[in-house]
Amino acid sequence: MKIAVFSSLAFSLINFRGKLLQDLRQAGHEVIAVAPDHDAAVEAQLSEWGIGFTKVPMARAGTNLLSDLGTLAAYIRLLRRHRPGAVIAYTQKPIIYGGIAARLCGIDRFYALMSGLGYLFSDAARSRRILKAAFCRLYREGLRGAKRIFVFNSDDRPDMLAAEMISNSSPVVQVPGSGVDIERFAQAPLPEGPIHFLMIGRLMRDKGVWEYAEAARQVRALHPEARFSLIGRPEPSNPTGLDDSDIVRLTRDYPVERIPETNEIPRYLTNAHVFVLPSYYREGLPRTILEALAVGRPVITTDRAGCRDAVYDGENGLLVQARDADALADAMLRLAGDRRLIHDMAAKSRELAENVYDVHKVNALLLREMDLDRICPVPDHDGVRAKPESTQTSSMAKGYD
Repeated sequence: MKIAVFSSLAFSLINFRGKLLQDLRQAGHEVIAVAPDHDAAVEAQLSEWGIGFTKVPMARAGTNLLSDLGTLAAYIRLLRRHRPGAVIAYTQKPIIYGGIAARLCGIDRFYALMSGLGYLFSDAARSRRILKAAFCRLYREGLRGAKRIFVFNSDDRPDMLAAEMISNSSPVVQVPGSGVDIERFAQAPLPEGPIHFLMIGRLMRDKGVWEYAEAARQVRALHPEARFSLIGRPEPSNPTGLDDSDIVRLTRDYPVERIPETNEIPRYLTNAHVFVLPSYYREGLPRTILEALAVGRPVITTDRAGCRDAVYDGENGLLVQARDADALADAMLRLAGDRRLIHDMAAKSRELAENVYDVHKVNALLLREMDLDRICPVPDHDGVRAKPESTQTSSMAKGYD
């Protein structure tokens, strides 16, 4: 079968969906990857995997209706030209306009991967009710008729119902995020030396950057040898993004080492003792948390949608209240003073990654739910299969009944 995969960034096709694209090819399907930008390295990698690439114009963060209608028209032209048997879309605009285009073109096998509800469902957007209402209406049109709607955490379905993005009969399936490559993110022994905390995330206020910085300042006062690293790219166009002056202040006034965005995340996780993500953004299931689990690192994160789904408080990490730098500092101090607890949590993190979040298990689950494993069946890992939310789901991830 020919399958079109719609994305909002070429790099994400490799970074977040590479294994899924490869598994679709290995199952015998012809795959066309679609993004709004050209990336020579991505296109070369896709070609090596035997996957085609097509560019479709899109203003990723824009709200101009004419521009978005152009994206819709381009999707329709693409679908009429290639006539795929199924469409898989992830992130906001590909889901909205890809879903509408698939329906207009008579393609009934449309699958949406909801990797998080994003900014408009976060605390920072409380005053933007009109924009949120329009967004929800568009999402409802995009998701209408979807064969499966995959969510990554236990909060998304009720929130989508409350916002009238879906109905009670919508075929929602909860899966364990996008999975993690447990071979690339191999288990690593804890490093020697002073306690080292690491945060990875876009440089945005609602990712908890300032809470992390303030907590680092408090921990450093009691543990002068402690290290605090932050990896992430600036998001100046994002409503909560840090600007250049913020980044200067972050590294000048707080004991935080800022590291530019890098492809060497496994190495940095290996060199850290504890992963920290104090996010109050409306997450799906942060990939960075799964990567930290795979390397075998305790995770300190917030008791918020998405973040809490992969962390069992006191077992493989600690959950703290969002927007509370003091609570975050207390959690960091607890681990800084107890290396045995770090060691025990590290082992449980790796165990969880292997048993639940292994990308091969997650992709096998997705392909079965999309009925795309039939040409060359994907192995039934542990005999686990998810069910639509209306009939309950599997035990592969926290939050399943």
